[in-house]
Amino acid sequence: MNYQQTVDYLYQHLPMFTRVGAAALKHDLHNTLELCKLLDDPQHKFKSVHVAGTNGKGSVSHMLAAVLQQAGYKTGLYTSPHLKDFRERIKVNGQLVPESFVVEFVEQMQGAITTLAPSFFELTVAMAFHYFALEQVDIAIIETGLGGRLDSTNVIAPEVSVITNISYDHMHILGDTLPVIAAEKAGIIKQGVPVVIGETQPEVRHVFLEKARAMEAPIHFADQEWLLQESSRSPTQPGAGLQLGLVYHGQDELKHIHLDLGGQYQEKNAMTVLSTIKALQQLRWNIPEPAVREGLSHVKKLTGLRGRWEVIDTHPLTVLDVGHNEAGITEIIQQLRHTVYQQLHIVTGFVKDKAVEAVLALLPVTATYYFCRAQIPRALDEHTLAALAARYGLQGHAYPSVQEALHAARQHAHKDDLILVCGSFFVVGEVI
Repeated sequence: MNYQQTVDYLYQHLPMFTRVGAAALKHDLHNTLELCKLLDDPQHKFKSVHVAGTNGKGSVSHMLAAVLQQAGYKTGLYTSPHLKDFRERIKVNGQLVPESFVVEFVEQMQGAITTLAPSFFELTVAMAFHYFALEQVDIAIIETGLGGRLDSTNVIAPEVSVITNISYDHMHILGDTLPVIAAEKAGIIKQGVPVVIGETQPEVRHVFLEKARAMEAPIHFADQEWLLQESSRSPTQPGAGLQLGLVYHGQDELKHIHLDLGGQYQEKNAMTVLSTIKALQQLRWNIPEPAVREGLSHVKKLTGLRGRWEVIDTHPLTVLDVGHNEAGITEIIQQLRHTVYQQLHIVTGFVKDKAVEAVLALLPVTATYYFCRAQIPRALDEHTLAALAARYGLQGHAYPSVQEALHAARQHAHKDDLILVCGSFFVVGEVI
């Protein structure tokens, strides 16, 4: 098989969450451990940072990778889902895993695929770990898929565990209360391994404290360690990024950070990253201050991160954001308050198993909507979405594809308007 045939084979023959939803998930780590055993347990051959959380874990993972690369470490990065090319999931120093490696790995694992019947995610995790081991990376940033305790990535022994925040997402899998969801995410906390919590949330703080105490894991709440004193972005350059001024707890010195990421919500993620770097430095990782500043100011260039308040056009201003659940959409609404525009046009689509109505209730009724459907089986029908949205006063038209919806938005928007594409990774991915 060539590369495209190999990727098509993975999509079509392995249970894949993006296609079939919860049916693709396994409720134990058996397959992942068996796959790793066949590969001589690559998960034990590299150092790592494990990143979980409801929102922001992709941004935090990419920021950490950028800083560690800039510090001179050969850095692996495993994230999901991808936006355009499957290989975005597995990178070393910002470079995609070679097509030839993907082909050879799948051929090598044919017997195991037949015997174990792994999910798409299980096989992809094993592929990433095998690649990082062969590449002899100094450290890899490993993002969970969803949850934590039973996530396929949870077979590593990280240097630091990171949990960004907890909000409602995948409730049919992770649980329907924040403490229950938090307990699943807290499953990545390991014996004696420092854990960084991005946001102090009263409803779940005790869950992390109790788990950390049980595991004798030093715990850091990033938003208690850092005080944000300055935050600005250029009103004339919508994609220019953020200028942050932060003070570390107990110190007076103002730390100036330039982020090349524009979303206001990246303030929280930056604090999470800075606390994680502090934890790594305490473990004797050599991460000098210039590497931190340079890494954070060139995240997109160093790692290829996309889809986070990403400006793709200026007349009209056109922005992509992968925010798709209540917390993610809330952050987008906050961002809109910092953005100058005349009329708002929102191109949006969702998957069937999301709490869509909770998100629709948050969206502005003053916008014009272009409801669409990504080309995946789990995508919610655009007419069904339009009907649901109408209950919340959201008016617009339905389009059978993302491209048709975006084309219509561009036709209707004036040069001083804002077109926002959001609602699903897969909607944003089809624009990219």
